[in-house]
Amino acid sequence: MTNEQASADLIMRLYELRREPKMREARGWIISFFPESFEDIMKAVVDEKTSAYFRMITTYWDMAAGFVNRGAIDEQMFLDSANEAWVVLSKIHPFLEQYREGSAMPNYLRQLEDLLMRQPDAMATLEIRRETMKRWMAAREQMQDAARLDSQRR
Repeated sequence: MTNEQASADLIMRLYELRREPKMREARGWIISFFPESFEDIMKAVVDEKTSAYFRMITTYWDMAAGFVNRGAIDEQMFLDSANEAWVVLSKIHPFLEQYREGSAMPNYLRQLEDLLMRQPDAMATLEIRRETMKRWMAAREQMQDAARLDSQRR
């Protein structure tokens, strides 16, 4: 098996893990989670339900990035199919150092951060993803509000 074939196989295995029902719930939650402060992160971490989602998503992407950083998965091939990793880091990155200090985990999300930050224009990409997610969440809320109003009229 070539390195590319091995990378493709591992990427597909990672994809299958993302399809597991609890992981899908956690992925849905992280998309709608939009921390604006370190306190927002901490609220998610201590809440019984969201804590599991937060930990599941962040450790999944850190683990996957670790495979890339150690050479088990081809970096470019991984990045071609890992847009969600950018979304996750974009939400947490503004508060990452504070979280590391407050949790006494200096290497928290280090693998994911190392992988993504060595990409060209990494900071700009994170900012763009964060702003895009803000717009998407605002649009989603508007659609939900409109649907609620419509159902109340009926």
